[in-house]
Amino acid sequence: MINEIIKIDRDNYRNTEQTTGMKRREAFSQDNVWCGLVEMAPGEVSAWHHHDINDTYLHLVSGKANFEFGVAGTERVEAFEGDFVFIPAGTIHRETNPGDSVSCAVLFRTGGGIPVINLEGPYIEKSEI
Repeated sequence: MINEIIKIDRDNYRNTEQTTGMKRREAFSQDNVWCGLVEMAPGEVSAWHHHDINDTYLHLVSGKANFEFGVAGTERVEAFEGDFVFIPAGTIHRETNPGDSVSCAVLFRTGGGIPVINLEGPYIEKSEI
């Protein structure tokens, strides 16, 4: 447990586990909490992934972001500068930046699981036999 106020300046963020199409940087990681930033270039599409048992909360500081999820990736949430987004633990998703500038979001995760699990594709509903 941290018992004092700590500042991590922008030059001291740590590289962390990555997903193709995104650049994540860690500010804090302790017990069941992770906090950092993610940036995406204009037009970029991330790989499919999920965040294990971690709930993810994010604040889009700049730019635009789309979050695709659901069976075969058919559902989508659009976010704009200033919006907050919640991604439940285990939700398979990918992000896209449909804008013409870099998007940047502050991330906060709780749960203590693996920070990111990269996948080959979206959730595909199993057919009934």
